Amino acid sequence: MPTYQYRCEQCSEMFGNVEHLAEHETAHPNCPKCGSEKVQHIPTPFVAKTSRKS
Repeated sequence: MPTYQYRCEQCSEMFGNVEHLAEHETAHPNCPKCGSEKVQHIPTPFVAKTSRKS
């Protein structure tokens, strides 16, 4: 399961939340520091690792 990064708009806390791909669109995690519901998803870069050599 991927970990999505979020930033709280109230206290600026950055945190990660583990979510299934299917539930990401409907997930609304609260800030673990202040409990605010005003959090924003932060896009993060990723690298896909495969077993094939290029």
